[in-house]
Amino acid sequence: MESINRMAVELVDEALDFADELNVTPYELDSGATVLDFGVEVDGGVEAGVLLAEIQTAGLATITTRTGRVDGAPVPHVELSTDHPGVALLCSQKAGWELDFDVYDGLGSGPARALVGQETEFEAVGYYDEFDLTVLAVESIDLPDERVASHVADLAGVEESGVFLPTFALGSISGSVAAGARAPESAVWQLFEAGYDPDDVLSVSGSAPVAPVGYDESEAMARTNDALAYGGEVHLTVARDDADAFEAITSAAGAEFGAPFADIFAAHDWDFEALPESVFGPAAATVDVVDGPTYRFGGRDEALLAESFGF
Repeated sequence: MESINRMAVELVDEALDFADELNVTPYELDSGATVLDFGVEVDGGVEAGVLLAEIQTAGLATITTRTGRVDGAPVPHVELSTDHPGVALLCSQKAGWELDFDVYDGLGSGPARALVGQETEFEAVGYYDEFDLTVLAVESIDLPDERVASHVADLAGVEESGVFLPTFALGSISGSVAAGARAPESAVWQLFEAGYDPDDVLSVSGSAPVAPVGYDESEAMARTNDALAYGGEVHLTVARDDADAFEAITSAAGAEFGAPFADIFAAHDWDFEALPESVFGPAAATVDVVDGPTYRFGGRDEALLAESFGF
């Protein structure tokens, strides 16, 4: 496979070329690193959110939006499909890079992680990238500074001028769209955590509602996670039957299932790292084993979504 950082840089170039149309604002730092504001000091938009999710998956997924329903009300949904779930979702889209400095806090996703390759997913998938430019999508309420760019460049092994940092807050239009595009990733990650070989996941498609935008980041965290755990629906085509692993995919497998994320976060003092991993699955999943059985698990909770979304 070609470098996923190279493919992501091409998408970043598209964002730079159409920044005004997308309501995205680029900034060049003194070091030459480029920050693209997708939803921190700007609102971004639905199309910006779709492009952001494409960057996070390094162009290995098809992402679209449609109008669906939540508790009978029309609500935008975002859909993602990929035939490269291991690389696109686990090695790129997963938010696995913590950015924790004295005056800056963020969470990184995207193909820059594949230049570092320290997470267990890379060994399982068997993919590591090499390229002289890199892209790390940063979820934060603040735009990255020189220190963040230097940190990314150092770990990724590139010059600071080769670092691109698309940045967004969850409390933005772009952030809500990109969060909804994580339904397939949450399913594949739960399978991986259950011991299922990611190479046996052949294709994944999924959708989730786009949570209403709230500028309070805590509220945005709760709503976007509710959208996945109680509204996300995923279909997986897999090569190997493992019913026990499949049962772990959906949020219904967790003890906290049925509680809105505002309550789940509050019970853990809003410490994301303290939450049990089982809460982060999609609401419903169908698993189609090639030349074997088809399983289905879970279901959407329309009433909880309506309450979370403030209907």
